[in-house]
Amino acid sequence: MTLDQSLSGTDLAALAERDPQRPRFHFTSPGGWLNDPNGMSHWNGRHHLFYQYNPYAPVHHRIHWGHATSTDLVHWTDEPVALTPGDEGPDADGCWSGVLVDDGGVPTLVYSGRHGERELPCVATGSPDLNTWAKDPANPVIAAPPAGLDVTAFRDHCVWREGDRWRQLIGSGVRGQGGVALLYESADLREWSYVGPLLSGDASDGRPGDVLWTGTMWECVDLFRVEGTDALVFSAWDDGVTHHPLYWTGRYEGDAFTPTALHRLDYGQRYFYAPQSTRDAAGRRIMFGWLQEGRPEQACVAAGWSGVMSLPRLVTLGADGGLHQQPVPEVAALRRDHQRPDVTPAPGGTWTPVPGAGGDQFDLELTVRLEPGASLLLSVRETPDRSERTVLELTRAEDPSAPATMLLHRERSSLDPTADTEPRYGEVPLQPDGRIDLRVLADHSALETFANGRPLTSRIYPTRSDALGIAVAAGAGAHIDAFDAWRMADIWSAPRPLWP
Repeated sequence: MTLDQSLSGTDLAALAERDPQRPRFHFTSPGGWLNDPNGMSHWNGRHHLFYQYNPYAPVHHRIHWGHATSTDLVHWTDEPVALTPGDEGPDADGCWSGVLVDDGGVPTLVYSGRHGERELPCVATGSPDLNTWAKDPANPVIAAPPAGLDVTAFRDHCVWREGDRWRQLIGSGVRGQGGVALLYESADLREWSYVGPLLSGDASDGRPGDVLWTGTMWECVDLFRVEGTDALVFSAWDDGVTHHPLYWTGRYEGDAFTPTALHRLDYGQRYFYAPQSTRDAAGRRIMFGWLQEGRPEQACVAAGWSGVMSLPRLVTLGADGGLHQQPVPEVAALRRDHQRPDVTPAPGGTWTPVPGAGGDQFDLELTVRLEPGASLLLSVRETPDRSERTVLELTRAEDPSAPATMLLHRERSSLDPTADTEPRYGEVPLQPDGRIDLRVLADHSALETFANGRPLTSRIYPTRSDALGIAVAAGAGAHIDAFDAWRMADIWSAPRPLWP
């Protein structure tokens, strides 16, 4: 299937529904293409999730804004498509990423309209139920990037009210210098004045591919405060070479952000990308990210869909000054068939199957203790002959003050030679006595792991229907103090039209 041979909406949705790799308790679009979360908000008692959407085919082309609502952040209702590219004008080639703000009771979207190679800020206002949107006839509301800057890109928005004025960050980059968050302000969301760069990266630091390289452009900038610490989140981009989310902790004050440290947001790198966050009615900081695919575009076209939203994450401040992330507590409502298997790893690191746990939709919680130099391995989505399996390895250094490492082995995650099987890794701060609170959620091809609040997100594509087992292996000094397992229920129960 090509763009000129797109299936009807009904056929595309039905094709997507039949794919065994399609998640069942993560949010996915009804079919076609999904990428960045947009317009996250809690409005009139409902959570609203907008997202980048192509309802015609599972490829990135003429992006619309999909829309879904929820009362619990777990079960979602598809709503009418919010934004459609115009026949002409500043968004004729796509309505790209943006945010929703409350302008004196008027729901207002600020988004990037794309026309040709130009991406410029646009505005649309909505009905009280957020299901009908009118684009502002003055679009684009910023006619061009700042004069005198040779920008590599100019898109994606973070907008907030500060005193009697609006402020906005736009993701960008300056050629030869690196990524930058550009700061603007306005009295009415239509007339914007350029203030200057809030913070700039340095393209000379590191090299493409490094996990802390800030790239040549910053996408999807997001600025928020958590427990007295400010975080500037961005997705480092470099024309396809580098795609990973990072954040600076520091202090936002006046017209500048003073950074204290640069951190990795998710150890899965591009598999958790373009995140956006919001404060809910209870004051919690909630974040979603886009789980990109790890299989070729041709496979996605054949399957009828592409792209998954992460589970909603509760973001708090960790004891070490970095962001701590966990699925929101509401996700536990999907748990079924609680199992507490007696797991005593065999001596010498021999693999031990975990009885009563496993499948292709599950939630695991483990309490692990590692003595200096000890390692523990957890295998999931494992076939009986272990020809397919994904292995999470936790290792504590001999130095008792050093953090543990988390390594996700995907070399045998799939027998499909076209699937990405590159490993992912990161560091885990230890709790007293070397403890790690580990949570692993598998949903067909989506895999989210949290170790002491540090996430590692990935995609895996087992080809065999018996890739359902779980096993553990532990060396001397590795202990499993608790092991709880649940099957996770579906959140989708009926056919979903591409155009609700």
